[in-house]
Amino acid sequence: MEAVAKLRNVPTSPRKMRMVADLVRGKSVSKALGILKFEANAGAAKVEKLVLSALANWQQKNEDARIEEANLYIKTIFVDEGKMLKRLRPAPQGRGYRIRKRSNHVTLVIDSMTEEQLEQQSKKSKKANK
Repeated sequence: MEAVAKLRNVPTSPRKMRMVADLVRGKSVSKALGILKFEANAGAAKVEKLVLSALANWQQKNEDARIEEANLYIKTIFVDEGKMLKRLRPAPQGRGYRIRKRSNHVTLVIDSMTEEQLEQQSKKSKKANK
């Protein structure tokens, strides 16, 4: 059973937020929270809060299941452009330079891993360790 969380109108550029999203895509939820906690990028704190929100949404849907036994992982995370505030900055000789203050929307889906996926992931990690 998957759970979705969305973060709308974050006042950072989508490009910067995609760097953070790429760090945690496909990772287990506990590993992703560890990565985000110590990431220096400003968007990491917001994505960490989003992961916790998705975790709470999953818990709400599955009241009888335990989080530790569910093997939750980040199934999809993507960043879309949000509204863009357009401003003008004075420039020499009466001109105006346009400033675009970008924002973004982040969508996160977490899901529980099946036994098949767990086996494949363990095989990949063994190959990577060799």
